[in-house]
Amino acid sequence: MNNFEFKNPTKIIFGKDSIEKLANEIPENAKILLLYGGGSIKKNGIYDQVKMALSNAQVIEFGGIPANPEYSVLMEALEVIKTESITFLLAVGGGSVIDGTKFLSAAALYGGVSPWNILTDNIKTEKGLPFGTVLTLPATASEMNSGAVITRAETKEKLAMGGPGLFPQFSILDPQVIASIPERQLANGLTDAFTHVLEQYMTYPVGGLLQDRFAESILQTLIEVAPKVIKDPTDYEAASNFMWSCTMALNGLIQQGVPGDWAIHMMGHELTALFGIDHARTLAIMTPSHYKYNFEDKKEKLAQYAERVWNITEGSTDDKAYVAIEKTETFFHELGIDTKLSNYTKDYEGTAETIKQRFTDRGWLGIGEHKSLSPEKVEKIVKMAY
Repeated sequence: MNNFEFKNPTKIIFGKDSIEKLANEIPENAKILLLYGGGSIKKNGIYDQVKMALSNAQVIEFGGIPANPEYSVLMEALEVIKTESITFLLAVGGGSVIDGTKFLSAAALYGGVSPWNILTDNIKTEKGLPFGTVLTLPATASEMNSGAVITRAETKEKLAMGGPGLFPQFSILDPQVIASIPERQLANGLTDAFTHVLEQYMTYPVGGLLQDRFAESILQTLIEVAPKVIKDPTDYEAASNFMWSCTMALNGLIQQGVPGDWAIHMMGHELTALFGIDHARTLAIMTPSHYKYNFEDKKEKLAQYAERVWNITEGSTDDKAYVAIEKTETFFHELGIDTKLSNYTKDYEGTAETIKQRFTDRGWLGIGEHKSLSPEKVEKIVKMAY
């Protein structure tokens, strides 16, 4: 197992009616900017719960953060932070709202020329404006990690950022919120969390026995609860396990001491930036092709995954590994998620070449767990996903 250092300072408040505890977590005399998305929280009662909990606090609101947090919209929110002398941010939403809040946390204290440079220059934020979250859509684990991804429509870019200063001070997780989530978003959340685990697990063995079993247990749980959550989002037990699995999938724990891949995400982000495809669905598009192209490097872990997660016990290592890829793709299909780019756009020709050029221009000359996937190899993987 590899050396590691691990610290996660986020306080998790989990369970029924936990939004009521919000006021206890906000600093005294804070001037709060309440951030949310398209307004669904005003239809499902979450907004009213939050406002009730903050009835004695000074709150300014900023809504309209889109599904892929858009830089131009966030810059409007940043202006509010500065003109209103905001001292605390509260994200009420899913990963996009929380990611956008992390960008604002960093940008509020950034002394450079343009906040976009935080992303283009890969600046790690050591200290940000303090913030907390109320999670409304399990998927990304942004509620318990320090990373974020921001989109900029004018340049068709989607870039990552992060740093130790961008952990939420607290996150409130009430599984009851799942009852009002549309099926499409539930499927996206399951796919997103599942792929997060695969990115940290599907590499090569380094003797991280416990880490492997942590990862496998999250995958098994997601497979078990997926049909229950889709069929009945009011099933509190299924919703609880779904929500906690999504958080555990990317809160930093399972990646300690083992290599990580993340090539699927890097390629998937480009599909969102170019075509506006849901993030989770871009991951489902890229996963099978990525594993097939890198089969020799990944087959040992693929076979282990086949045995431990999908109970495939017969056949050679290669046989099991191939079945593992098939099982994964079938799981996505059962959630109603297509796994080919051509299912989402007729304009897919030339996409691989565009992504190859973008990676080359950014100096991303070797990605994946071995840092061996060149832009030329990325081009081939993307073409396989057409």
